[in-house]
Amino acid sequence: MPGGIRRGASSGTAARSASTTILPTTSLPFGVVTAPGQRYHPAITAQAIATLASMFPGRFWLAPGSGEYMNEHVTGGAWPDKATRQQRLEEAVQIIRELHDGKEVTRDGLVTVQQARIWDAPEIKPPLIAPAVSVETARRGAAWADGLVTVNQPHAKLRDMLAAYRDAGGRGQAVLQVHVSWAPTELEAVAVAMDQWRSNVFAPPIPWDLPTAAHFDGVSADVGEEQVRNVVNISADTGQHAQWLAEYIDLGFDELYLHYVGQEQAPFIEAFAADVLPQLRGAGNPRQDREVLS
Repeated sequence: MPGGIRRGASSGTAARSASTTILPTTSLPFGVVTAPGQRYHPAITAQAIATLASMFPGRFWLAPGSGEYMNEHVTGGAWPDKATRQQRLEEAVQIIRELHDGKEVTRDGLVTVQQARIWDAPEIKPPLIAPAVSVETARRGAAWADGLVTVNQPHAKLRDMLAAYRDAGGRGQAVLQVHVSWAPTELEAVAVAMDQWRSNVFAPPIPWDLPTAAHFDGVSADVGEEQVRNVVNISADTGQHAQWLAEYIDLGFDELYLHYVGQEQAPFIEAFAADVLPQLRGAGNPRQDREVLS
């Protein structure tokens, strides 16, 4: 979701490997969460995603967010307040859309653009998905987004987010990224989640405004297991994981993206492929028309 990866740095290497091996040989959809407007100019972002959308027609999506200070401060600019960042995001989205329509774009607002144009605009426009962790952001995203993506949270809040997005006219699919930790034993599953995800338990504005990884390590030093369990589905029982995922689908999400928070991905993929996904995709299962990706 919005912001950078604070632990599990090998993910970047894995993503690059996937782009050179898996993507050309499969039909898997893929995308990126990024924050156009400060560290990345939206004209540059538009050019990059237009290239990917042309290379992989109909498969690439972009989730543009308002950003986190830890990622954005590296270029030395001032960090705006949330309202300004949200307005800047919406300007950036409009710029990206116009560039993808083949228009020449000039703007002088929170984002400055001077006669920008993409000469080879993608024939199939990549959908721009609203990443949200709050009801208000979901509601506001309905005005510009082609879909909604969020992360696992209490069911009541997820229902409110879906309702806010749809009631405001939000279109497209609703996607949920589910953080999971599985291992052969409960102790191992807990240890993986504590090691890799304890700095990701805080609600905004904390993750928006801390400047460095050291600050995240500092505030998460005393985070306990129960706090991590609030944001990661931790269990050694694949049946429990299947139940959790079924409940998310029943809330109304169209797709689930399973995010194993550990670094050793192969055992997780094998276990979920054998024991979890078949329970959600089985013959006669009313949930089989929903997509679950890991």
